[in-house]
Amino acid sequence: QVQPVESGGGLVQPGGALRLSCAASGRFSSINTMGWFRQAPGKQRELVATITSGLSTKYADSVKGRFTISRDNAKNTVSLQMNSLKPEDTAVYYCYAQYTRYGSTYYSNWGQGTQITVSS
Repeated sequence: QVQPVESGGGLVQPGGALRLSCAASGRFSSINTMGWFRQAPGKQRELVATITSGLSTKYADSVKGRFTISRDNAKNTVSLQMNSLKPEDTAVYYCYAQYTRYGSTYYSNWGQGTQITVSS
């Protein structure tokens, strides 16, 4: 199993910025796609951004132009730079990794998540 560990959450005012980081550890041959989901109170978990091992990225429409995902393949880490934060970005953010082991593809466990609260 691959276990991600998120860090970097907190309280920020609207218009502010935060950077999340995630490190994936475990037994795997390679990590393919990494990404971030978020879940706001009373809502379903939604995909925020993904990045492949080749550094191709995708974003939810709601965060395009404000969030930037990046990764360090050598360290198996992924980061999410969040700028121009809005109250509707308030949620618990979760990191995930798609990985390969013995020729099969798996998805990591969910991490503990990190709370982002955007409020004045």
